[in-house]
Amino acid sequence: MTTFHALALHSDAVRVLTAWAPPAEEPQQHELRALYLEHLDDNLDGVWRSNREAHITASALVVDPEEQRVLLTLHAKVGAWLQLGGHCEPDDLSLGAAALREATEESGIEGLIISGEPVRLDRHQVYCAGREEPPSWHLDVQYTALAPAGAREAISEESLDLRWFPWDALPEQTDDSVRRLVARARATL
Repeated sequence: MTTFHALALHSDAVRVLTAWAPPAEEPQQHELRALYLEHLDDNLDGVWRSNREAHITASALVVDPEEQRVLLTLHAKVGAWLQLGGHCEPDDLSLGAAALREATEESGIEGLIISGEPVRLDRHQVYCAGREEPPSWHLDVQYTALAPAGAREAISEESLDLRWFPWDALPEQTDDSVRRLVARARATL
């Protein structure tokens, strides 16, 4: 990874989070934004998984507004239905690009259109380095990705399953953070 790429993504994360206006009805989103910006201020490597304590991740909820549905993955490691996303990679120059790359890789859908700004933030613990190591905090920056008409998904190695679900009929194995993301994405379309 070049120093340019590392600094470009860090700078983009600071820019995106500084400019983003969290939803007024969700005060915890303001608190998360402040926590993410503090993390980035304290850690030049704050967007990389090498920062074991916490790192920025990027995800996208793939939506098909015409059919009023969302694409979720049954994540192999987590065992729950989630939006698509993950760690930033060295070639990602922006958080939006990282979210789009992850959504494209994990959905198999070409031609996704990523939202211009995040729709939500979510902070959760995961075992990035394996269960024998302490967990890391994922500071997830969540976008929406519009699927093109007639999009056909293709399951990736990271998923046990990949399916479209109606806005109002999400699977039971979906946590509250995904439900809040779906509600927020729907409200922004």
